[in-house]
Amino acid sequence: MRRVFLVQSEVLGRGDEHLGSILMANFLRLLGESRNMPSALLFWNTGVRLVCEGSQVLGHLKRIEAQGVEIQACTTCLQYFDLEGKLAVGRPTTMQKSIHLMLGCAIVSL
Repeated sequence: MRRVFLVQSEVLGRGDEHLGSILMANFLRLLGESRNMPSALLFWNTGVRLVCEGSQVLGHLKRIEAQGVEIQACTTCLQYFDLEGKLAVGRPTTMQKSIHLMLGCAIVSL
């Protein structure tokens, strides 16, 4: 079954934000080195900051995308955080397309 990782935040886990940033960077770096990849990474809420200009993890995400993983960012979220036109990896997507993608896949929420 296809798998989608839903990235809802810039950090991994709850609690210390700095530690969460380190964990997210490590997660994405190691995912890029993995043989087993999800079909897609879907970024929502503050997670969209990771795919935009200035993100410290763009290199990891570009490596993941180069391996055939779809990277999608919520258009509403990009607009809300004033990040339209700053997407540096992946492509914007609508809620309707996100729902369609998720219905056909197993979801792993980060």
